[in-house]
Amino acid sequence: MTLPYEIFVGLRYLRAKRRTRTISFNTFISITGITLGVAALIGTLGIMTGFKEDMQAKILGTTSHVVVQERGSQSMVGYSDLVTQVKGVPGVIAATPYIFKQVLLTSKSGVQGIILRGIDPDTEPDVTDVAENVKFGELKDLANPPATKKEDGSLATPKPGIILGKELALRLGLFVGNSVNVVSPVGPISALGMTPKIRPFQVVGIFESGMYEYDSSLAYISLQEAQKFFSLGNTVTGIQVKVEHVFTANETAARINGALGLGYSARDWMELNRNLFSALKLEKTMMFLLLVLITLVASFNIVGTLTMIVNEKQREIAILKTMGATPKAIMRIFMLNGLVIGLTGTAIGIPLGYTFLFLIENYWTFDQTVYYISHIPVHVQGLDVLLVACSAILISFAATVYPSWQAAKLAPVSALRYE
Repeated sequence: MTLPYEIFVGLRYLRAKRRTRTISFNTFISITGITLGVAALIGTLGIMTGFKEDMQAKILGTTSHVVVQERGSQSMVGYSDLVTQVKGVPGVIAATPYIFKQVLLTSKSGVQGIILRGIDPDTEPDVTDVAENVKFGELKDLANPPATKKEDGSLATPKPGIILGKELALRLGLFVGNSVNVVSPVGPISALGMTPKIRPFQVVGIFESGMYEYDSSLAYISLQEAQKFFSLGNTVTGIQVKVEHVFTANETAARINGALGLGYSARDWMELNRNLFSALKLEKTMMFLLLVLITLVASFNIVGTLTMIVNEKQREIAILKTMGATPKAIMRIFMLNGLVIGLTGTAIGIPLGYTFLFLIENYWTFDQTVYYISHIPVHVQGLDVLLVACSAILISFAATVYPSWQAAKLAPVSALRYE
């Protein structure tokens, strides 16, 4: 099979002027520009995707995939039957009730406003990773707090258990076994008005989710103690649900809405964190567009290289035309040059980007007490690599249009006039 002559001529024009097998310096610069642009794009997108998925994993480790609440009310009655009904919906793995309230925590070291969640220690591990996040103590101690010793050595009556976030415990100077007061601004009404409700709790555990927002402003108590403390009776705030497929949680939420009727609302984790993930997606898109400028700058090197080749090869172009080469054939010769530069730069840039990410992930470490992570999370998606490769090749090919057109319209008479 004989290859078209345009391929042989185009590849020859990419070589140095001397009769060697090495490429010209201008061609090398153009390939290097495309290579660095592709590597930078893959590296940046891989890191941003890694951070997004790391944050997503930490959010889903603390919160559920779907939250069910009663419309127009902060309390849900008959939740036991609703939990059973939700578990019967296709796509649902587990469900558990919860209580969500804002309170104050007071200790000898200070006061802190937090979110207090009442959970069922037996069923909560089926829905979230709270039990795995508890670093000191155990989740089951919420229901059965261990007895503590008094100063005289006798055992004190156990107080209700509470589990604090790591940062929250450090801020209040609390450890496992210490006592902390929980203050609810909504309390009984007396002659002087509404008085806050205060109750001491015993710290039975400290958790670390990896998210500063959770670790500094979240605490857990048992569901029964929350119902007693907030005088909720046999009601809860809502139901937490774990689904089979995380990224189709919205579809499962829609099925739950259909099963429970209009009186209840089921919202998935993407909807609850819509602003955060929208911001991350926008940031990733903008970084992609900004880093594409590196490839665009490299494309100007291609334009300059091909323009110089056209000026240097006017005599050869004129001879090719006198031998019967058409303007389209001349254009194909120089478009092939740009395409080869783009393909070569992309082929080298992709493994270079992967190498950069491998080094970043394995050899760049952080102090966890400062950054909350030990290393930079990295994840490269195949679609991102395909998008980067196509963009680089397309930009490289587009850069060949004008020089190729200039070469195609070159008149043989004017090129050979002074030869």
